[in-house]
Amino acid sequence: MIGWRGASRYYSDGYREGFALECRALRRVREEMGLSNVIVMIPFCRTLEEADRVLETMAAEGLRRGENGLKVYVMAEIPANVILAQDFAERFDGFSIGSNDLTQLTLGVDRDSEALAHVFDENNAAVRRSIEVLVPRARSVGRPVGLCGQRPSDDPAFTEFLVKAGVNSISVAPDSFAAVKQHVAAAEANLHT
Repeated sequence: MIGWRGASRYYSDGYREGFALECRALRRVREEMGLSNVIVMIPFCRTLEEADRVLETMAAEGLRRGENGLKVYVMAEIPANVILAQDFAERFDGFSIGSNDLTQLTLGVDRDSEALAHVFDENNAAVRRSIEVLVPRARSVGRPVGLCGQRPSDDPAFTEFLVKAGVNSISVAPDSFAAVKQHVAAAEANLHT
């Protein structure tokens, strides 16, 4: 789960051609199909230098951040993304918290390990604190923060925590959309009482 994945692949010699194809496909979607509202999201971006390299690689393939309205978000799933949120915000237009990976890397727990399943918890105080730190840092420089992960679909209290933390959006599985929407509405109503 923490090996050669995400941003590090995109600029590497071992995957550069594959990423070029992905970039061409995105250009086709945006330019030929007219879906210019598609936002690119870079997963597992470990360092600021890595962010720069990925953005340079994308630009070389005709996908330049800000050009023709192109927005590029970064997944916030590594503690470095939280600690250096304002620096990442200079390079990206928004954040999407990957709560499963953020939990794994904050707690040092492989989410697929049966032996440690009892430790893996997106509701852990350290994970929640990371979210509470990231959101205001990102929003202070005008960057939206969303969350994708399973927890809001299963835990109304976690959804309420996200609303109180100021998360802009929550991605959920289609089968839980209606319930999560109700939980968000209730949490937002509680903010105003």
